[in-house]
This record gives sequence, structure tokens and C-alpha cells, in this order.
Amino acid sequence: MMRSMFSGVSGLRVHQTKMDVIGNNIANVNTVGFKSGRVTFNEVFSQTLQGASGSSAKTGRGGRNPMQIGLGVNVSSIDTLMTEGAAQRTDNPLDLKIEGDEFFIVSDANGSKYTRAGAFKIDHDGNLITSSGMKVMGWKGDATGKVDTNQPITNLTVLDPANSYSKPELTGNVALGGNININHPNADTTGIPFTMTIYDSLGTQYTVNMKAEQQDPDKNKYNITLGDIKDEKGNLFSGTVTLAGVGSPTLEFDTNGAVTPTSLRTGELTITPTTPFSTFAVPLKIDFSNLTQYNEATSIEAMRGPVDPGRRSGEVSGFNIGGDGKIQLRYSNGESKEVGQVAVARFKNAAGLQKVGDNLFDVTPNSGDPFTKVGTFNGGVLEMSNVDLSKEFTELITTQRGFQANSRIITSSDEMLQELVNLKR
Repeated sequence: MMRSMFSGVSGLRVHQTKMDVIGNNIANVNTVGFKSGRVTFNEVFSQTLQGASGSSAKTGRGGRNPMQIGLGVNVSSIDTLMTEGAAQRTDNPLDLKIEGDEFFIVSDANGSKYTRAGAFKIDHDGNLITSSGMKVMGWKGDATGKVDTNQPITNLTVLDPANSYSKPELTGNVALGGNININHPNADTTGIPFTMTIYDSLGTQYTVNMKAEQQDPDKNKYNITLGDIKDEKGNLFSGTVTLAGVGSPTLEFDTNGAVTPTSLRTGELTITPTTPFSTFAVPLKIDFSNLTQYNEATSIEAMRGPVDPGRRSGEVSGFNIGGDGKIQLRYSNGESKEVGQVAVARFKNAAGLQKVGDNLFDVTPNSGDPFTKVGTFNGGVLEMSNVDLSKEFTELITTQRGFQANSRIITSSDEMLQELVNLKR
């Protein structure tokens, strides 16, 4: 009789443990990156009243099964379920969701930890951190904006003094594109004006005024002449400017409206400031070979492409984290630069990790050592808890009933003991 009471007590204890796990799961139903727990039971051991026996030809009797009385229940395991949680769109560029079973690597003075919660922030030093202040780890980009994933990982800095500005770029070559209308009314009188934008070594923008003058009566031949140069405030450039490579004939088009092979195809602009606070490319090459002469509207402008058109300096205007974890800064001058890449860790047995609070996991002997790799991410999205409320409420009911039934074992055993004591009266 005492065995039944102790079995009931063990049943109460394990169902209390299971209720604790269920309660924690439900409490964390909206915790980012939370992984729910599961409790399994096993019987403790059994007291054997009679062992098993086989059949005997001598006695003519068959075999008998063992006679055993179980002595209760125990908690077999409390497992962490590493299934992926649902995705929640936030449109925050600092929110990341891992597409796979890897973990973010975060670190502080006490070492590295691992998490599935990708709700990151930027601190006052520009570091990418978790909500608790741990630094997100990955590979940093070099001065040219290249990321080498073969290097050791380190804490990622999104915004630092070295990346606050995009350096200006000196104009080295310019390619002109567009069309010169063959019947332009001013081609043989005042000429066809056009402009070209260049930048010096400090990123100061200058507008170069030029003109294409038709050589009458040859409508397919033009002289390219140089006008003045003004800075972005409209001030005239102080210095000497020459345009070389312009002779006779200068720019010539064939019957198909293309620049002829023997025509001027590249001019050289030489600019020398009176006070050399900045420098210009010497010489600055101008490619005229892409111009055409069709019976269409006149439009001459500098082209973007495999040239060095130069640019002004730029401030950081935004950033984004790509699907491969690369952090790319955008600058006001149109340039972009990769400053780092978020790394992830894979484990042979992720369920063997140990929870240490703050949505963090730590390595255990059964999890295996982490393997660092490039991950796949979904930006502007968070992984939510993998708690299934319908399952948890079902477990809640069965656990309550199990606890209730075990309590009845104790009360019933107590009443039987009371009856036994009453025999003495």
C-alpha cells in the first residue's frame, strides 16, 4: 500500500515539472527566437515479486510471466525543440532571420554565445549588438570594401570613423554620348553648346562648357572648342585650361551617323590651377567615339560606364544587410561599400546546447563544437517563438488530469491506511 502512495507522490512531482515547462513555453509565446521545451517520462524501476519461468516437460507445465510492481515515474528528459519559428516582418534593416538551422554568434568579455534572435541594434560606437549589448560577430571588410571569409571572425562595426565618408574620386576619363542633329539650326553659326562635369582631387565639382561648331559646308564635320569652367557655386576657374588633339578635320561622321575611324576620337583636357590646393588628372581624356549624327534631337552628355568620371565625397545615407549577411553602406554620392558580413555557427547536435538566458545558448560536450560559415538570411524579418499554443493547451489539460489522478492515488491509499488502523479499535 505504501508503494502506491509513493508512486502517486512521484507522479505529482513529474507532472509539476511538466507544468513548469508548459508554463515557461506559454510565457515565451512571443519571445523572439525562443525554442520551446518538451518533457518525457519513464518508469523508475519495478519490484519483482516472482521471476519468469519457461515451460517444463518434466512438470508438464507451461512458462510463467514475471510478476512485478512498478514503483513510480521519473522525468526522462526535458528536450529543447529546435524547430524553426514563424517569420514576422518588421521592415527594420537591422532585423535578421536565419534561413536554416544555424545560430548567430555573439560575444562579450566572457566569450562567445549563440542565439536565433536577430533583433539587432547599433551602439554609440557603431557596433552591431544584441538587445543585451553583446556584439555580433562576423568578417570585417577591408579598405577596398572586400570581405574575406577565410579570416577569423571579429565583432562587426557598421558605422565607424573610417567609413563615415566616401572619399572623393578624381575624374580621369570621360566618355561623351548622345546625338548631334544633322540639321541643327545653330550648328554652323553659334555652334552646339554642351557641358561636361568633372571633379578634382578634393571632390569639388566643375562644369566644363564646350561647343561643337559645324564646318560649313561639310555638315558631317565639327570643331570641338572649349569655353569656360565654373565650380559648383558658379565661380570661374582660376588657372590655365587647354584642349589638345583638336585639329582639322576634328570630329567627322560617316554616312551612317557614326564617328569615322580617322576622326578625332579622344581629346585631352589639361587643367592647371593657379593655386594648387587640389589637383586634376593630367591629361583628362575625353572619348568622343560614342557620339552619333542622326536626324534626331540633339543631346550630348557624359556617360556612366567603364570610365572614371569622378565623384564628390559622400556621407553615409543608409545601409542594408543582404541575404548573404553582407553589410553594405550607401553614401550620398552614389557610392556603396561592404563593411562586413554576419557569420553563423552550425552544430552537429543543436539540441545539446544549453540555455543561459537572454535568448542565448552555450556550448556543451553533447552539442559539439561550432562550425563557422556563411549563412542565408531574410532581412527586415524576425524569427518568432516556435511555441504551438494549441499543443501547449492540450498538454496543459492532460498534465492537469495526470496530476489530479495521482493525487487521488494518495488520498485513496490514505483512506485504505485509515481503515487498516481502525481494525485495532
